[in-house]
Amino acid sequence: MAAGFVNIRRDVDDKFYRYRMPILLTKIEGKGNGIKTVLPNMADVARALSRPPSYTTKFFGCELGAQTTCDEKNEKYIINGAHNADRLRELLDGFIDKFVLCKSCKNPETELIILKVGRSEDIIRDCKACGERTGVEMRHKLVTFILKNPPIKARKGKKAAQNGDAAAGVGGGGDVTPDNAEEAADGNPDSDDELTKKIKAEAAELNEETTLANEDWSADTSPEAVKARMKALEGGLAAASLANGDDEGSDDDGNSPYTQFGNWIMDVPELDPKALNVAIYKKAEELGIEKKHKTVLILVTIFTEDVLTEIPNLAPLFKKMVTSEKHQKALLGGIERLVGLAFPDLLPQVPKILMALYQDDILDEEVITNWGTHVSKKYTDKETSKKVRKASEPFLKWLEEADDDDSDED
Repeated sequence: MAAGFVNIRRDVDDKFYRYRMPILLTKIEGKGNGIKTVLPNMADVARALSRPPSYTTKFFGCELGAQTTCDEKNEKYIINGAHNADRLRELLDGFIDKFVLCKSCKNPETELIILKVGRSEDIIRDCKACGERTGVEMRHKLVTFILKNPPIKARKGKKAAQNGDAAAGVGGGGDVTPDNAEEAADGNPDSDDELTKKIKAEAAELNEETTLANEDWSADTSPEAVKARMKALEGGLAAASLANGDDEGSDDDGNSPYTQFGNWIMDVPELDPKALNVAIYKKAEELGIEKKHKTVLILVTIFTEDVLTEIPNLAPLFKKMVTSEKHQKALLGGIERLVGLAFPDLLPQVPKILMALYQDDILDEEVITNWGTHVSKKYTDKETSKKVRKASEPFLKWLEEADDDDSDED
């Protein structure tokens, strides 16, 4: 019997609340000393919470003083003894409060991060909604299990499964802030795993010859013409931001924080990548729009015809500012305008641009795939939208084939 769905925060009665999970199901098996409670849909519940199912199961064991069994390969999760379903659902609410919900905004869109402080370790909830980092109750018995079985950095789509990530979305790793952007920009050249190396190799082989390659997309590429197109593009983005109500209350286009940010971006001084990342974030923060998705839309105007070499330098900044699906869609909208309007000669480079953003964990596979299969006139005219998506076909095909390979291996 299929489970229904409930709000992750069960104190929220809003039927349109976006964060939902399956109702936890239980099944009593065995008898006598061998009686046990099976949790048949624990994997689905855990995925909705972006936590490994072993965490929730072990939490039950800690609270009930019972032994647990976690077979992640076969998705079998068991608690010794007979336990009432309502009681387990109450305990699940406790787990959500202690290890999922942001302590600041009560949003469940968090990741667990383990931070080393001297010889000790702290577990932090990193909220992708409000940006706050809040600690968990370090005295709870589950903490020891989490430290011994740390969360795995999430990979994209189906590729997460082949690396043992039981709950896509669970990850570690720090964010870029004005204080640590310099460190993050350095990167770690020795951190590539086999999958990343494979992606890089295949990215180099992506076919740039699309059906659009022979079309007449010539444009005046003089510095004056490019500057004029970029200025018009920035103005269009700011206007779109105002029209969609993401401005901080200003009715004057020239004084809106987005227009100010766009103008500042157009005239940003030449800085080394580390300093540039910090300067841009500080400017957005100063204007109070560092967490707005339309800020990402305008930020794309910083790219030039050398976008492929610029993405790695700005990746730490984009990873900091692109924190939700809405941010990713805004980024893709900015790319549409960049290659479709400002620099049409970049159209054949779309697959490599998408690969670079995907490889740096800025864009998710599902968001790219959905974008590539749904033409929209939200950011450009419909014809330009079609052409940009058509140009992306080699990368979309690569994603599909990579998923097929994963399925075959399973």
